[in-house]
Amino acid sequence: MNGPVDLLKPHPASIWPPQYEALCPPPQLLPGESIERYQALQAVIFRDLDPKSAAEWLLTIDIAELSWEMQRYRVLRHRLLSTYRQKAVEMTLRRVDLAGIAPEFLDVAAIYTTNNALDWQLDPTATLDIDARLRAHGFDQHAISVEVYVQAREII
Repeated sequence: MNGPVDLLKPHPASIWPPQYEALCPPPQLLPGESIERYQALQAVIFRDLDPKSAAEWLLTIDIAELSWEMQRYRVLRHRLLSTYRQKAVEMTLRRVDLAGIAPEFLDVAAIYTTNNALDWQLDPTATLDIDARLRAHGFDQHAISVEVYVQAREII
């Protein structure tokens, strides 16, 4: 029943009995998503669960749809959190670099901090230096990850 599955192997377009085709709506794919991968996932779940009745087909279709949605969510969440990581580094650098700065210099210092966070994202040497500086102030990668979630909290 369980074993290696080749998701790229071609599958018949319709593997459910014709009387149940109306139960399965067309997929709502986002740009960049593959209908072939969707159908392959669906076919694997259909074959594995082997539904017989209409109720079983409805549940199996829902399992396939939810499996696709979970995979989609994982990819989108990862990309979103990666995007917010630079902002999290910037906010953490502000805590470190702007502490004790005279108020009249805060705006200029904030610009440097923003540029440092951009360098962190684009320059591997700057990344190492900034990560080391943040670690020296008690901000490890877990602390940065918490800040990522804080920055992205409105979206996720």
